[in-house]
Amino acid sequence: MYLIAALMIPTIILVMAPINFTLGIVLSIVVYALIVIPMFATSPTITLTETELRVGKAHINREFIGAVSAYSGNYAVAARGPELDARAWIFLRGWINPVVRVDITDPNDPTPYWLFSSRHPEELVAALRAGRKAK
Repeated sequence: MYLIAALMIPTIILVMAPINFTLGIVLSIVVYALIVIPMFATSPTITLTETELRVGKAHINREFIGAVSAYSGNYAVAARGPELDARAWIFLRGWINPVVRVDITDPNDPTPYWLFSSRHPEELVAALRAGRKAK
């Protein structure tokens, strides 16, 4: 997404070059910043504490986390597509291929599992498993 936004820089420079080349450079940098700063500031985060897992605005107590697994490549494509349960809670980003699956053990929650994108799925899975063994 940041690279797509960067395409605004040469576009604005080309449009402004006949008028004022320096103004085009300054304006392109300002426009790029106005696009990228909100993207960065509002990007969702994954937070793991001793008591809960938070993905974006959703959160669940760690006591209700069952099996966890990470998928990448064709396995991630399958987890997001043909193997996806319609009842699952998903939080996917198209530009992030790996996904993490977290099974939910709460008997009052109809959601069987969470499936969400992560840039570091193996590290997150290891941290979730380590927290479960520490109890």
